[in-house]
Amino acid sequence: MSVPPTSRLFRRIGLIALLGCLVAGAIVVGHQSGRQPDPQTLLTQRIALGKQLFNDAHLSADGTIRCASCHIPEKGYTDGRRVAVGVGGHTGTRNTPSLMTLAEAQETAFFWDGRRSALNQAVLDPLTNPVEMGLRDQAELLQHVQQDPTYAPAFTRAFPDTKPAISSEHIAAALVVYVRSLRSPESAYDRYAAHSDKTALSPRALLGLAIFQGKGRCAECHRLEGAPATLTDHAYHRTGVGLDAIAANLPTLTEEVIKRSLRDGAIGNRVATHADEAQLGRFNVTQDPADIGLFRTPSLRNVSQTAPYMHDGSVATLDDAIDREVYYRSLQAGHPLQLTVEERANLKAFLQTL
Repeated sequence: MSVPPTSRLFRRIGLIALLGCLVAGAIVVGHQSGRQPDPQTLLTQRIALGKQLFNDAHLSADGTIRCASCHIPEKGYTDGRRVAVGVGGHTGTRNTPSLMTLAEAQETAFFWDGRRSALNQAVLDPLTNPVEMGLRDQAELLQHVQQDPTYAPAFTRAFPDTKPAISSEHIAAALVVYVRSLRSPESAYDRYAAHSDKTALSPRALLGLAIFQGKGRCAECHRLEGAPATLTDHAYHRTGVGLDAIAANLPTLTEEVIKRSLRDGAIGNRVATHADEAQLGRFNVTQDPADIGLFRTPSLRNVSQTAPYMHDGSVATLDDAIDREVYYRSLQAGHPLQLTVEERANLKAFLQTL
């Protein structure tokens, strides 16, 4: 039976329409696949964006300070100063901690007093701290980023499936990925502990390791477990640094802190501009009297490169730091912890391998 010409025409139209839909679908699928790079490509894009943000002085109030001003790669991502210097030459109250230890030490609390438990919050605080990068708030941060034409394509590449691509959350995410990508070179102790390289440590350093684990009691807080070793216990301890200066005014200071009951970034803004309250340490966060003068145990990774030491940078050299630790561990033990000159030299030799 013959098919009417009109039927053949409708069939052809239907076939053309079907082919058109298939082609359009293929284009859409191809477009979508182009917008969804593989995870490694996304990670690379986000690290690059984080590095750009980290090194951008335009993200400070006066255009002079960048994250890298205080976290200098050549100084182990510290700055070598007693305390940080920010916008307008203002000085803070805390020594700049190294960023090289974040990944290896598996840090779960941030800043000397542990006021932040999430890194994506911690990375934004310095940008709005009045004596660090000095922006008013995150709205001003967004404004600075949006006004730079180089950021729009960079954020789109790093966060291709989210609109708007530029947001405070994405700024934080890029900075987090970047700082977590920072790694210390493998140390002599890493080779000794992780790879059983018995030639990695000198005889003097091996004697120092024995002191670190034994008589010196260093490993009680600076743990050697893990691969690589974390070199911290993630806890808070009192070293006595700075407390003598505020002892006479301690009741008033603690009452005022409790009255204000600040939280999170507001604590950082306050202690950065009030040196006496900064010495209260963990108490500013918990308001527990038992936490007065407690500070987070820093990792000792690259410790020989990150002087000065302690939360306020008041201990200038590694030798001074060893002496202070020996003194306060003696107080905690209730009897003198006596290390000879030779033993101190051995301990220093070991610390230089971390």
